[in-house]
Amino acid sequence: MTHQIALITGASRGLGRNIALHLAKRGIHIIGTYRSGVAQADTLKQEIEALGGKAAMLSLDITDSAGYQAFSEEVAATLKTRFGRDRFDFLINNAGNGLFANFADATIEQFDSLAATHLRGPIFMTQKLLPLLEDGGRILNVSSGFVRFTLPGYSLYAAMKAAVEVLTRFMAVELGSRQIRVNAIAPGAIATDFGGGAVRDNKEVNDFVAQGIALGRVGLPDDIGRAVAAILSEDLAWANGTTFDISGGQLL
Repeated sequence: MTHQIALITGASRGLGRNIALHLAKRGIHIIGTYRSGVAQADTLKQEIEALGGKAAMLSLDITDSAGYQAFSEEVAATLKTRFGRDRFDFLINNAGNGLFANFADATIEQFDSLAATHLRGPIFMTQKLLPLLEDGGRILNVSSGFVRFTLPGYSLYAAMKAAVEVLTRFMAVELGSRQIRVNAIAPGAIATDFGGGAVRDNKEVNDFVAQGIALGRVGLPDDIGRAVAAILSEDLAWANGTTFDISGGQLL
């Protein structure tokens, strides 16, 4: 039996980690990337293998575009040696960084950091990996609820994610001849370490945010991991070029 393989950027922590585990529970093998969390990546690999899956964790700095070619070559080699495959099935562009800066005070350096991670990375890394992605495969980009609703301090971050949603539609059209489906998810507030972990660790912040969510609570990583597994499944194979809002009904 040939198992499907998902490549997840930023898999060692947060939503990427949760997505990897939910896909592994469905029998999908994982190639994950990490930037600095070697120990976290190794722990995730062990957890996936405990579920009966295969995993490989590769180092990647998504902001270093000069390293994309070498990374794609490492992916190709890993596919052959670890998984006995020439291609993988799913690409999840998840790696990201949060950055709080009011528009009037934002710097060019902050803009460049966000652009390199959230926009340049998904564009040119995906480009390098396309020859290794199966025809009929899937690409899932991670956007943000901040594209739909506003909160002071996230203007630059939200602008990058809005571009990701537009990019998703164009990718779907341009890769349609290969039957590659391209979608995005826009998570609402999730209790992770994002932005210093305030939503997860500060009860006042958590309660305040929950008041604006129709279902009355802040999201959990499992809410996103399960959703991604569903979106990548054959049940949603006719969804293409769209962004799924996964927020519990936040600020409707």
